[in-house]
Amino acid sequence: MIPFQFITAFLLIFMGLYAFLYKRNLIKLILALNIIDAGIHLLLISFGYRLEDGTLPTAPIYTGYETLKGTPMVGPIPQALVLTSIVIGVCILALAMALTINAYRHYGSLDINKLRRLRG
Repeated sequence: MIPFQFITAFLLIFMGLYAFLYKRNLIKLILALNIIDAGIHLLLISFGYRLEDGTLPTAPIYTGYETLKGTPMVGPIPQALVLTSIVIGVCILALAMALTINAYRHYGSLDINKLRRLRG
C-alpha cells in the first residue's frame, strides 16, 4: 500500500504540471511552479521518513547513543536538502514576480501569447 504522503506529493506535482502546461497567465505559471516545488519538497521529506516495524522514527538528534540504539531515526540529509531548496525557491519566486511586474508595466498584459518579444 502506498503511503498517503506519497499520493499527496504526486498529486501536487501533477496539478502543478497541468497548470504549468495549460495556463497562459504569468502569475498562474509562477504559482504552478511553486506548487510543483511544494510537491517535490513533500516527496523528499517522505523519503527521509521511513517506518520500520510499525514504530515511528525519532528526530535525528543524538543525545545519547545507548538510549537511541535500535530505534529508527528520520534521515537528516533530506531535511537539510529541502530546507536549502525552500530558501532557493523563495528567491526564485521573488525574482519571477519582479520580472512579471516589470513585464506587465512594459507590455500591459500578463498573457504570454500577447507578449511580442517572448515569442521567439
